[in-house]
Amino acid sequence: MRDSNCEHRGHDKFAQAMRGTFDGMRHGMRHGGPFGGRPEGGPRGRGGERRRMFESGELRLVLLKLIEEQPRHGYDLIREIETLSGGAYAPSPGVVYPTMTLLLDMGLADEQASEGPRKLLGITEAGRQHLAERADEVATAMARLTALAKVTERTDAAPVRRAMHNLRAALQDRLALDGVTRETQLEVARILDEAASKIERL
Repeated sequence: MRDSNCEHRGHDKFAQAMRGTFDGMRHGMRHGGPFGGRPEGGPRGRGGERRRMFESGELRLVLLKLIEEQPRHGYDLIREIETLSGGAYAPSPGVVYPTMTLLLDMGLADEQASEGPRKLLGITEAGRQHLAERADEVATAMARLTALAKVTERTDAAPVRRAMHNLRAALQDRLALDGVTRETQLEVARILDEAASKIERL
């Protein structure tokens, strides 16, 4: 007859292992793993290093393109870029506001009347000419935002996160019951292995 204390310790170890597995998954979700959400600070390259979203001068063109559509505040520009990227990237105010000042200094934008303290920028005729002369560069920069939005849409795994949360709760509830046998643990492992195998074949 098996020692009940040994059985209980075995159950505890199994339950702890499952909790550790799901805690690791949740950590991965929060930090840009396969089911993670919006990357913070922009896209990351191989090895996790942060990549520059725009090449030199491209952000200036993007901001100019956006104020060509309509006059905008700095905050509006940040939010619009975030929207265009599908929520995956938002430039920092420390980058956007100096670039807005540069547009003013270059005569490509002018400050327009605005309610409140925020600086409202509109495009000048020189700014429109600047965009026309660099139409290919503008298209490339804007396409990068669109492509990032598409990647974000494909990798948005909210339904998967919900299902994993439900699975975690079911495992914890079932394995926390008194009298969980080794056979039950093995059956749970078999079901999980089968699900993993089916996912790999998708």
